[in-house]
Amino acid sequence: MPHTEEDIRKMLDKIGVEKIDDLYSDVPAEVIFKEEYDIPSAMSEIELRRHFGELGKKNRQLKIFAGGGAYDHYSPATVGHLLARSEFYTAYTPYQPEISQGTLQYIFEYQSMICELTGMEATNASMYDGATATAEAMFMMVAAAKKKNRVLISSTVADAVVRVVETYARFHGVELTVVAEKDGVSDLEAIKKELEKGDVAGVIVPQPNKYGIIEDLTGLADAIHAAKGLLTINADPSTLAVLRTPKGWGADIACGDGQTLGMPLSFGGPYLGYIACDKAQIRKMPGRVVGATKDADGKRAYVLTLQAREQHIRREKATSNICSNQSLMALYATIYLSLMGKEGLKEVNKLCCDGAHYLYNKLIGTGKFTPAFGEKPFLKEFTLKTDLDMEKVNKHLLDNGFMGPLVTGEGLVTFAVTEKRTKEEIDQLITLMLEA
Repeated sequence: MPHTEEDIRKMLDKIGVEKIDDLYSDVPAEVIFKEEYDIPSAMSEIELRRHFGELGKKNRQLKIFAGGGAYDHYSPATVGHLLARSEFYTAYTPYQPEISQGTLQYIFEYQSMICELTGMEATNASMYDGATATAEAMFMMVAAAKKKNRVLISSTVADAVVRVVETYARFHGVELTVVAEKDGVSDLEAIKKELEKGDVAGVIVPQPNKYGIIEDLTGLADAIHAAKGLLTINADPSTLAVLRTPKGWGADIACGDGQTLGMPLSFGGPYLGYIACDKAQIRKMPGRVVGATKDADGKRAYVLTLQAREQHIRREKATSNICSNQSLMALYATIYLSLMGKEGLKEVNKLCCDGAHYLYNKLIGTGKFTPAFGEKPFLKEFTLKTDLDMEKVNKHLLDNGFMGPLVTGEGLVTFAVTEKRTKEEIDQLITLMLEA
């Protein structure tokens, strides 16, 4: 748009091309659109606001009882207000510390909070989402093992995450073994048998798992370390306010999706992937690490202590090819955690837990549902068995403004309850399900 006819002519002459269309001569003629573009006429501001308001009304605001890695948590209004400030919203990578102190400080605070939640010693300045963060954790374990190229992943890790990790492994030459579950949890004995083969670089397990179950990982880290491997736990960071930390289980790496830290569902993004590790693994970790120091006047200052190697060297030798996350969602998590505080985050989990157990007991009481894996502990998500036609049930729920549970297996349905769901909504959900 800013180029004049003279500008265009000079550029075409320079590269020896007669007209702009010649630049696309290799594009087949049959795929080129030759009609008039259906572009609406210009609108005034008030007309445009009215137009988008009408479009917005087409989006239905549902009461959500589905989880599976994306949860309908509440976010204080302050988060969006602060996030929209121009110095944050438009900030790019903080290469120049002398003019990026604000960005570097919130990244430092984000790192501190993730380390406190996970119990780990270091974390990076965020990844794009939990699935790719888990794939990066796999690469870290292989890099640390050097001569071992096999990684085990429990089938109780969320299916979408497993698929992403499988894709990354296939195209990076990593041998990935999915270890079958047992009674809805990771089969620790099967994992230990695989470890005996002596070729395992690391193991990935979830907490809680895809069925919502809080797994007992006692002794797993010791077995993996004895086999000279590393343990990665894919953990929901919100639940770590009340559950044992990955470090508490003996993990070397923690990873997962920070969407549960108040981020809206937003049709699937943007979300926030995190990786945290012990200092021994920090140079294998992708992304950047911000540290605190003092400037020439003795005042506190922030700097990039470690930068991603992929920003400076050939791609094939890089730690990772994810290198351009500008940390806006890390700021989101930082503001959310600052506002909630330790007690607030505990309260969120208590409300989720109370609501989930209330729904669980009510569903069992209908006689239409039974425990899928016995009486195993859960926090905000749980899985039941049913003979109901869940396609029919979920359609009826959708028609009445509810997003129902996820069908996670043959006769298995998984419900999630967050602090946003009320007792009245839960009772209405059950009534609608029985109607269907």
